[in-house]
Amino acid sequence: MHDFARALAAQIPGAAPRDVTVNFEVRRQAAGQYGYRSRGGPVTVYAQALHAELYGLPPDDDPVPVALDALLQAAHTLRSPEQQIAILQQLAEQMRNAGEILEWARDHARRRQLPHSTWEWLRDATDNTRSLADGLDVIRSAFAHDAPASAVPSQPTPHSTAPTVAAPVGRRR
Repeated sequence: MHDFARALAAQIPGAAPRDVTVNFEVRRQAAGQYGYRSRGGPVTVYAQALHAELYGLPPDDDPVPVALDALLQAAHTLRSPEQQIAILQQLAEQMRNAGEILEWARDHARRRQLPHSTWEWLRDATDNTRSLADGLDVIRSAFAHDAPASAVPSQPTPHSTAPTVAAPVGRRR
């Protein structure tokens, strides 16, 4: 599959497959016959589908990418409610992973005896990141086909707002 993605992306010299999208359209003469349809999306998604089609493999049950840059591309191309829910679910999972990384950094900041403001900022960032993930879990159901408006809260309730702690010493913004 990665060979297909690289081959398709090679049409733009120097571009990485994750940065390339493809667009398919029918010829102008045939457009009416096919309802003027077109499709497009990340080259990696089409490479995966092409690979499965050529080699008779079953389609991937989890077409949502894990990498945030690929997830962003998928967010712009996946249209069904199920796919949108899957994107939000994957984003929530990545936010939880980011929270783990921030917690790791916070622990290392304490061990290295970095300024207390650094540790506090990382603590707040960890809490906010996890709150965002929880909020995504709450609002995700709003993207379902048959979700009644009353079943979805009007606003997720984050645990806290963005931190206003000063930037750690030695860093410029």
